[in-house]
Amino acid sequence: MKLFILYQTDNWKSKASRVCFGVFDSRTKAIESAKWQELYSRYYEVVVVEVTLNLFEEI
Repeated sequence: MKLFILYQTDNWKSKASRVCFGVFDSRTKAIESAKWQELYSRYYEVVVVEVTLNLFEEI
């Protein structure tokens, strides 16, 4: 099963600046939620990372 983690980050998309805003079952729902919560701005970007459930790996 695939899950999608929604992060807000700075313009350079560095991992140190990531803030997690939720876990979703589809990429579309994650993006719609980011738009609804107005996470996009000129100072911030949104990153959606796809991960597999019950799989050990670095995100």
